[in-house]
Amino acid sequence: MLGCALEYYGVYWPLFVLIFYFICPIPHFIAKRVSEDSDAASSACRELAYFFTTGIVVSAFGFPIILARVEAIKWGACGLVLAGNAVIFLTILGFFLVFGRGDDFSWEQW
Repeated sequence: MLGCALEYYGVYWPLFVLIFYFICPIPHFIAKRVSEDSDAASSACRELAYFFTTGIVVSAFGFPIILARVEAIKWGACGLVLAGNAVIFLTILGFFLVFGRGDDFSWEQW
C-alpha cells in the first residue's frame, strides 16, 4: 500500500497485485474439495493446484518488477510491493500450515 499511497511515488498500478492475493488460495480450495475422498498421499489434482499456486505467486512477484522496468512505477515502489508480497504470501502459507492439517483444531469449525 505504501508503494501507492506515498506522494513521492504517486501511481496506483501496484494495487493490481491485490488480484493475486485473492486468487492465490483458490486452486488449493478446489483441489482440497475434489481430492477429499482419495486416501493417496499425493494426487494429480493436488499437484496441479500446487503448480497453479506457484504460478500465481511468481506472477505476483514479477508484476511489480515488470512495471518498474517499463518505468510505470519507480523502483522504490517496486521494493515496497515486493516486501508486501513476501509478508502476505508468508501469512497465507502460515495459515494453511496451521489450519490445514485436518486435526481437531481447524479453521472450518469457526
